[in-house]
Amino acid sequence: MPGERIQRLEVRVFSVPTDAPESDGTARWDRTVLVLVRAHGGGRVGLGYTYAARAAGELIREALAPCVEGADLHSPPAVFQAMGRQLRNLGRRGLGWMALSAVDAALWDLKARVLGLSLPALLGAVRPAVDLYGSGGFTSETIDRLQAQLGGWVAEGIPRVKMKVGREPQADPRRVHAARQAIGAETELFVDANGAYDRKQALAMAATFAAEGVSWFEEPVSSEDVRGLALLRDRLPAGMEVAAGEYASDPDSLRPLLEVVDVLQADMTRCGGITGLLGVAALCEAWHLPLSLHCAPAQHAPAAVSLRPLRHLEYFHDHLRIERALFDGVAPRIGGALVPGSEPGNGLVLREADAARFEV
Repeated sequence: MPGERIQRLEVRVFSVPTDAPESDGTARWDRTVLVLVRAHGGGRVGLGYTYAARAAGELIREALAPCVEGADLHSPPAVFQAMGRQLRNLGRRGLGWMALSAVDAALWDLKARVLGLSLPALLGAVRPAVDLYGSGGFTSETIDRLQAQLGGWVAEGIPRVKMKVGREPQADPRRVHAARQAIGAETELFVDANGAYDRKQALAMAATFAAEGVSWFEEPVSSEDVRGLALLRDRLPAGMEVAAGEYASDPDSLRPLLEVVDVLQADMTRCGGITGLLGVAALCEAWHLPLSLHCAPAQHAPAAVSLRPLRHLEYFHDHLRIERALFDGVAPRIGGALVPGSEPGNGLVLREADAARFEV
């Protein structure tokens, strides 16, 4: 109803160990931190989250909550702008925008729940489901585990999979060949270097990967190397696309990538929640680029069905485990797609008893 206000924000942090030590081309980790926001107002509670550091929770409590509480719960974009102004002197990119992203997602969920609408209904769905690609294949995995994981997704009906490369370049051809053997000739195979290669390494690897039918090369060089991405996009083998954008937050950080990638990536836990994601989709339409969503599948799916330039969503191993462990209401997977339901908001409900052991 008009005049309804956001009463308060509740922030909680959960640290979930991985099921084995993990690594990609440039990082190693053994746990993942989820910062959860619940927005109270209108007799309902909205839920959003980001995968970040514990410090993002403190940033929400100290800097963002004071400019959110008391605002109109039916105007998430106005609150988004207020939070952006609040972050001016603290840093709008990186951790600041991840904190903002969790709050924005919770506010859209709150609005939908107050109205009794699902997020797809509120935002205007253009498709009933979201196509997926299975994502894991960490550089820390043995060949046997790599093959079992990627092959398992294919057996379950997911027609495209992604693996990590770049930590030990000399081992990458053998690992990519093993992946192709496990998934068969018809499955799309993606690789993600997380910026680990230099330009010439990436070009050489691309030729090797092309022989295995790799069609997607994600961050072959660092996304900060915009000229390098442009060079690779223009010189990669036919049929192989360059993708990047998962670390971008605001339009200023996305703009340079629009001219140098074949597919733009975005992550609503980093790029400004749903408000930010809608802006990214508009940029993709203006530049005639397909959009692919990065990680957090349970949170992305209800919003993703409304994005016109969307190609697919990353079905990331770590986040699957966490979202299944912490939430009820995760959109079911049917073959290679997630199908959001008609429950109010994003449909997610925190399972308190299961979540308690991970809370910090």
